[in-house]
Amino acid sequence: MRQFLKYTLASLTGSVLFFLLLGFLLALGAVGLAGVLMAGLSEDSDAPSVEKDTVLVYDLSTVIPDSLAAVDPSAIVFGGPAPGELTLRQAVLALEAAASDDRITALYLKGSTSMGAGLATQAEIYPVIEAFKAAGKPILAYDISWDEQEYALAALADTVYLNPFGDIEMNGLYAETMYQAEALEKLGVGVQVTRVGRYKSAVEPLIRNTMSPEEREQTQRLLWDVWQNLLNTAAPSRELTPQQFQAVANRQGFLFGAEAETQNFADAIAYEDEVIVALRELTGEGPLADSGDDPGDDLDFRQIDLADYAKTVDDPLTSRRSDNQVALVYAEGTIVDGGDDEGLNQSGVIAGNALARQLRQLRQDDEVKAVVLRVNSPGGSATASEIILREVRLLQEAGKPVVVSMGNVAASGGYWIASQADAILAQPTTVTGSIGVFGIFLNLEDLGTKVGVNWDGVKTAELADIFTSTRPKTEAELAILQRTVDAIYDSFLDRVAEGRDLERPVVAELAQGRVWSGKAALDLGLVDELGGVNDAIATAAELAELADDWRLREYPEPDDWQQFLRLFLTAETARTTAYDPLTTQVLEFVDEAQLIRALNDPRGIYSIMPYRLVVK
Repeated sequence: MRQFLKYTLASLTGSVLFFLLLGFLLALGAVGLAGVLMAGLSEDSDAPSVEKDTVLVYDLSTVIPDSLAAVDPSAIVFGGPAPGELTLRQAVLALEAAASDDRITALYLKGSTSMGAGLATQAEIYPVIEAFKAAGKPILAYDISWDEQEYALAALADTVYLNPFGDIEMNGLYAETMYQAEALEKLGVGVQVTRVGRYKSAVEPLIRNTMSPEEREQTQRLLWDVWQNLLNTAAPSRELTPQQFQAVANRQGFLFGAEAETQNFADAIAYEDEVIVALRELTGEGPLADSGDDPGDDLDFRQIDLADYAKTVDDPLTSRRSDNQVALVYAEGTIVDGGDDEGLNQSGVIAGNALARQLRQLRQDDEVKAVVLRVNSPGGSATASEIILREVRLLQEAGKPVVVSMGNVAASGGYWIASQADAILAQPTTVTGSIGVFGIFLNLEDLGTKVGVNWDGVKTAELADIFTSTRPKTEAELAILQRTVDAIYDSFLDRVAEGRDLERPVVAELAQGRVWSGKAALDLGLVDELGGVNDAIATAAELAELADDWRLREYPEPDDWQQFLRLFLTAETARTTAYDPLTTQVLEFVDEAQLIRALNDPRGIYSIMPYRLVVK
């Protein structure tokens, strides 16, 4: 009963997901499924051919994770975006190669209902699209409705098209949190918390009905940093100023049709078929004839999508011949306690023991000379975070530099495991910091009274039932639990102070559970420089003094079943769904329940970011 919400709400959700997925797979039939998968793997193993004068198509809804090692079955159950077909490094390498590939004549940025890349991921893609443009190859971008995040990339295009009935959304960013204290009280579920840090707001949705002043302050600062980065990215390409963008956001919010062209946010107002005509001219195919052509080809042109093109591009770092290795280790998801080797590949989870074991193996491998830890995590178990950090320090003691590359988020426990790296790199929009600790304790006494359920038991010591969820904690018990949280928080501050070479009072002031952008974290000394994963790899090789005598290897690699499942889900369910408001709220609840299910720290103490930043 210690983790009622975990085992009731989240396990129920997990069971529903499992049976829905199981029923779907059984309905397809084992033989048919195997045939599809084997055929798909066969096709996937052969790189597609690229004809002369081909347009590279980057559908902005393409999900681009750091690694393909994990597959989330909820994508098929709830109709969300299909699993990514290519990793961030593959996408970057493909766009870099296309800039100098004589067969690629142009790049087409195809807008969608949602952006498949996070803000920090997008920041890594931006410069290679700039390089494509600098190579003198045209870039065309089209969508019915551009939102701010998509538009930051689309603004790079030589020609930005907008549907006559479309719009450019430029009304700023908005973040909101669902507060549940009143609902829990009505249900008879009591909530008690222990925490350290004025800004550690992860527990607030359970104990408040509105934002605390501290939460409002940090969220406003974070959103403003992200917003300014988007404006500074998009404005120069359009020969506009960030102030002009801000004026539109304050007074108009949306630019419809021709007014987007008049204000220089778009270059042309056109339907998709008219954009296709422009693309066909670039490929030398010319306009479709009025007769004799298959009507089904009206939207066709010589093209290859980014994921397929990536299959034709070799990774120059992994294909090198050298006995020296730089290991790139992916740490994506919520940090949980325990886990085995397979736990390292679980969807949305970093199993502490599994990642520690992986790092230990790299330490014992004489060919490995340096490690890049790619962190994309909101945190989780404080115990598991410390287990992982211990292996990071042992790597360093073995003479192997460790460089952390921060993805979209590396906060709380995600920052804990990064804090003592030899170098930390982040993007300006990376969400980081959140140096704080908390514990949540539920009690079901009132709920039981309402439904006629009672509990009774025996014990051998006064504190034996301190973790029971059938009664509230006493003041004395809360004081004991608070001391545990305080001790872990102090340890967190010590690790940050030592790892970042900062005075402890300075760390204590900038910590407090506060969330920062990567840009702010650089100014505060929490990260060392701004850059992407390739910059981190180069830094690791430099610290290890390897010159050019090294090769890259990525960990972990997806097992056969994960590759089968990823291929099937991608082939059969590739789509992007725009949800209605009610469904959106339900899915947010499901996400929270899945997150709670993952929280398994043996002491119930967590260091996790309070929310997911959603651009709205």
